[in-house]
Amino acid sequence: MLNTDQNPADSLVGRVQVLSEQLDGLSDVHARELAQELLSAVMVLYGDGLQRIMSAIEDSGPVGVQICDALVADPAVGSLLLIHDLYPVDIETRVGTALASVRPYMESHGGNVELISLEDGVAHLKLEGSCSGCSASQATLELAIKQALDEHAPDLVGLEVEGVIEMAAGPEPTGFELPLAEVVPPKWVRVDGANEISPGEFVAFDAEGTPLVVANVAGTLLAYQDSCAACGAALRNGALDGRMLRCNECGVEFDLPRAGRAAGDGPLQLAPVPFLDGKVAV
Repeated sequence: MLNTDQNPADSLVGRVQVLSEQLDGLSDVHARELAQELLSAVMVLYGDGLQRIMSAIEDSGPVGVQICDALVADPAVGSLLLIHDLYPVDIETRVGTALASVRPYMESHGGNVELISLEDGVAHLKLEGSCSGCSASQATLELAIKQALDEHAPDLVGLEVEGVIEMAAGPEPTGFELPLAEVVPPKWVRVDGANEISPGEFVAFDAEGTPLVVANVAGTLLAYQDSCAACGAALRNGALDGRMLRCNECGVEFDLPRAGRAAGDGPLQLAPVPFLDGKVAV
């Protein structure tokens, strides 16, 4: 049910990173400098050729526009265009697209995000909304933002976020920095068939050993660990009534759009799982 095959392009990128680290670790200074110079010359050579290809495509009229769009949509080609500063969509537009892709998901958890400014490759974001008493939801939202930005704007130099989600207890949060270079990306696993779940229905899945339930609430897909916060029973045997998922064992109901909090604003809460574009983070 789960497709975890690695993208070949991702494998190549990882291989290049490993070789670059090995190159930097060479003890022979002359050999290291010579190899780095060769690598730089090859990059310039390929960059010049790629620029000529893109120029020829752009000059070929409407057909060229379609070809260019297809190339940009390809992750491997898009990465090369970014490296050589040939990507046809500016970074601010791509950051906006990334935030727009996660906004419905954030709104379902009582939050929102806005781009304040983009200066010198650093995006300044503001988180809005409230998930009172929901630290898991805050972490989920932050993870969703990082994933979207990493996919649409991997060339960001850094990320600064202010106005973190309000908490019910403890000091008022002040804002924080999340440099992209220090972010450890989660492992995203595609859940085949999740996008086919009809509104008002939920389905149980297994993401590399982690039991999950994915529910379609009014057109929004929400994922949670398959464990009742009250009794620990599997939620897959329960029932979904509108936005409320009821445990079949203990009868406790959980409000899925409100980050899985128990009915009546009790202290119990399900464990939300980031779910974006048919993938879950494990």
